[in-house]
Amino acid sequence: MRLGINLGYWGAGMDADNLAVAQEADRLGYDVCWAAEAYGSDAATVLAWVAAQTERIDVGSAIFQIPARQPAMTAMTAATLDSLTKGRFRLGLGVSGPQVSEGWYGVKFDKPLARTREYVEIVRKAMSRERLSYDGAHWTLPLPGGPGKPLKLTVHPEREHIPLYIAAIGPKNLEQTGEIADGALLIFPAAEHLEETALRHIRAGREKAGLTMDGFDVCPTVPLALGEDVNALADVFRPYTALYVGGMGSPKQNFYNQLAQRMGYEKEAAEIQAKYLGGDKDGAAAAVPHSLIDSTTLLGSVERIADGMRAYADAGVTTLTLAPAGFTLDERLAALRAGTEALELAGLA
Repeated sequence: MRLGINLGYWGAGMDADNLAVAQEADRLGYDVCWAAEAYGSDAATVLAWVAAQTERIDVGSAIFQIPARQPAMTAMTAATLDSLTKGRFRLGLGVSGPQVSEGWYGVKFDKPLARTREYVEIVRKAMSRERLSYDGAHWTLPLPGGPGKPLKLTVHPEREHIPLYIAAIGPKNLEQTGEIADGALLIFPAAEHLEETALRHIRAGREKAGLTMDGFDVCPTVPLALGEDVNALADVFRPYTALYVGGMGSPKQNFYNQLAQRMGYEKEAAEIQAKYLGGDKDGAAAAVPHSLIDSTTLLGSVERIADGMRAYADAGVTTLTLAPAGFTLDERLAALRAGTEALELAGLA
């Protein structure tokens, strides 16, 4: 099992620290460094900046938001980053959510699966340097009846095939991801539930495409915190878990809430959401079960973290992306180093 890191969003006051974390991960032999975007920092700029100041580690978008860019623009960005990094770029895509898609980008959040499929087909076609023409329900290239003509990408990517990942949570999205992508970006993964909540759906998609799981990258993001008091460490992540389970979306369209329900937390997920959307964020955080946090993070001593890593590897994870936590840069770097130590202790390096 390989290790990655996720820097999250830029511009939160830890930018210099984030670069130091990425550089230390590069030195330690981590496989990939991901950066995110929502409605603040964009991922492409951050990845270019990190790649310019690292040597070996891959850089990946987790994610480029589909409503934010036309597919041909995403192909241009991917090809440029792959060329600039000498083949160190990984393209992660996702539809975001209805609030961001419609509120920030002005793009209707309808038929997300069909839009994703068409988007991926266009991106792949453009990156292959074919002349770009496409006739779909959501995109038609060139536009009919006008001066447009099929064009070909002028930039040569470093590689013929840039790895393409999709951020997926729901069963249908996971199945389609297995069918059309090279990897899946997962969030809130519990090793004991990974087969039922994710892998069986991904496998169904692979089988639908006549493929096996060989070569498919199962890549969840897992916060990691080093320390002896597991309960205190878990409490640090209560607001984070409550935000996603309770506040990411409307009562009917919160994919993280639905995931928590599929892991057996139906009553708790409803309570967290009701309190969060009702303005009681502290109450929502207090309502998050310790077991939900503990099963979706790596907390405690190096030995305990190693046990958790073995569980993820046994469940089918191929790249474990860590979000090293800490209140200071030294604490985050220590968590990062604990990750490599735990991987070796687990016999997975």
